[in-house]
Amino acid sequence: MTAQLLMIEDDARLAQMVGEYLGQSAMQVTHRADGTSGLVQLQEGARLPDLVILDLMLPDMDGLDVCRRIRTLTGPAAQVPVLMLTAKGDPMDRIIGLELGADDYLPKPFEPRELLARIRAILRRRTEGPAPATKNLSFGTLEIDRDARSVTVAGQLCELTSYQFDLLVALAERAGRVLTRDQIMEAVRGREIEAFDRSIDVHMGRIRAAIEMDAKNPRRILTVRGVGYVFAKQQD
Repeated sequence: MTAQLLMIEDDARLAQMVGEYLGQSAMQVTHRADGTSGLVQLQEGARLPDLVILDLMLPDMDGLDVCRRIRTLTGPAAQVPVLMLTAKGDPMDRIIGLELGADDYLPKPFEPRELLARIRAILRRRTEGPAPATKNLSFGTLEIDRDARSVTVAGQLCELTSYQFDLLVALAERAGRVLTRDQIMEAVRGREIEAFDRSIDVHMGRIRAAIEMDAKNPRRILTVRGVGYVFAKQQD
């Protein structure tokens, strides 16, 4: 089945090149040259895209603002994976993008093969997800539903990206076991390329903000200094 991608990018030549290259791998790219038309396409298009390729620098609004708006939409559109294109050598924008809900990032200029690899990794995580041993995972008031790919705390739905959901499941399945960042990425699968170690920490911060009563004093996802993270077995 052909994957449908939405590319929000003001560089028409780059968008054409990307569209032609990805078209060779059963991916169809719809191009929009600014944030406003991209958001309209996302909400009103005939089919919801499987992934959004989002440039950071757009003529009408900042790509970070577009990402923020996507994550505040209602319904399935809010959960569409976002791959952000960022300026090379600007790690702060990458951190902010991940904090706002981007699933991954790719610095410009980039190799088309790397773009394809990252897209495939994101789509694979979204379609496959973790192999379930049981349908749900429960820890006190925290409920993880693998089939629905949803997380609730005391009955309240938590907003997580597809990648953040998979990270949470990877930790919860191994509750009580300390995992390094490399082990966490390996457990999630499909993360062939990871050049920015800080990205895991940013995602963990977003997960904590969603599931913890106090993200600054977490009781579910604990940091083990110098090692990684552990998901607490005993929770309220």
